[in-house]
Amino acid sequence: MAKLTEAVEIAARPDRVWSVVADDVINARKWTSYLEKVEKLDDGPPGKGTRYRYHLEIARHREKVEVEQTVYNKPRKCAGKFVKGPLKGTWSYTYKPLDDGSTRLVYEMDYELTGLLRFAGGLLGPQYADGIRKNMQSLKRYIESGKGPKPKK
Repeated sequence: MAKLTEAVEIAARPDRVWSVVADDVINARKWTSYLEKVEKLDDGPPGKGTRYRYHLEIARHREKVEVEQTVYNKPRKCAGKFVKGPLKGTWSYTYKPLDDGSTRLVYEMDYELTGLLRFAGGLLGPQYADGIRKNMQSLKRYIESGKGPKPKK
């Protein structure tokens, strides 16, 4: 399995960052470059057990990946597992409040490529990691510019 970790400090409180990342998953394409769309596969509000289907384009490969949230601890941690598609493994977002009112957001993923992507793993791994890094910076700009949903009071 490969491990990927990316962190970014965002000038916003954890509940604000959570509103964009965990509560508004279907609009993640607004700050994610390789994402064509996201479908929520369950009714009701997001939470533990919620499933999503991501339509990705990575290095000219179109793929669908389904995930299930296994941890939904607002606004501290949202984590889950890949349940369908060319990725096996787990992912998580951890939200750490900082003294200045900002948030340190850490994304971690332990994954293995399967299917046809397994053969391109050596090429796609670095591209995927670079994409995650760029998306975290894009997320920072998106939130700090005031875009996206605000926490519900």
